Amino acid sequence: MSKHDRWSKLLELLAGEGRIEVDDAAAALDVSPATIRRDLDELAEQQMLVRTRGGAIAHGVSYELPLRYKSSRHAPEKQRIATAVAGMIADGDVVGLNGGTTTTEVARALALRAGGSREGRGRRDPAETSAPAFTVVTNALNIAGELAVRPQVKIVVTGGVARPQTYELVGPLTVGVLNEVVLDVAVLGVDGVDPQLGLMTHQEDEASVSRLFAERARRVIVVTDSSKMGRRAFARICGLDRVDVLVTDSGLPADTAARLTDAGIKVHAV
Repeated sequence: MSKHDRWSKLLELLAGEGRIEVDDAAAALDVSPATIRRDLDELAEQQMLVRTRGGAIAHGVSYELPLRYKSSRHAPEKQRIATAVAGMIADGDVVGLNGGTTTTEVARALALRAGGSREGRGRRDPAETSAPAFTVVTNALNIAGELAVRPQVKIVVTGGVARPQTYELVGPLTVGVLNEVVLDVAVLGVDGVDPQLGLMTHQEDEASVSRLFAERARRVIVVTDSSKMGRRAFARICGLDRVDVLVTDSGLPADTAARLTDAGIKVHAV
């Protein structure tokens, strides 16, 4: 197993458990404890974890893994959520997507839907076929990269300063672009949904951008797996009163779904 593969596996274990022990990690990866200690030391130097006696822990409430290490967590749930959301988008809609693993899956589902709908239309007038199936406005570099090669999707990328952990663009340049557009729907990924505080994320600059996505949209769809329900993070995006639809997985507790419905939110658990 290469160092990159070991690091990816270690960070996935840390994301799932919140802490890892050297001996347990060595057994899981089938390598020596000495190799795991070296890996943890190097990851700690990059501030991706905190070393402890005998292992490592996550950084705490504001801790977040780089996007590439989170992509495999709850992957089937996120793909089902993305498919459901793609079915809620009308042809020709302008869709805002913030960054994250679930919104990335939504972007892929939209691209697949757009490609399939085009293939099924047969011969059309050239002017008609040149119109995009969707327009996607995003501050996520990875989403922009995937959709830029899809001719059936018009992609608009905000400016801004890139955050390496999430590939999101933030700052005044991002805000300037979003202030000039109008969205039919904003699809927001979040790090927590608190009944009192609303939608939350780890970074305050990303929260302000996601808040602006919500403000510029006629309809707001929140996408999150059920593990984030009831969870708080550092920065507040907006209250639940701004949310029209929440799409999550079947692990959502019935009482939580009932409270959200009472608050006027349409809940889809897939």
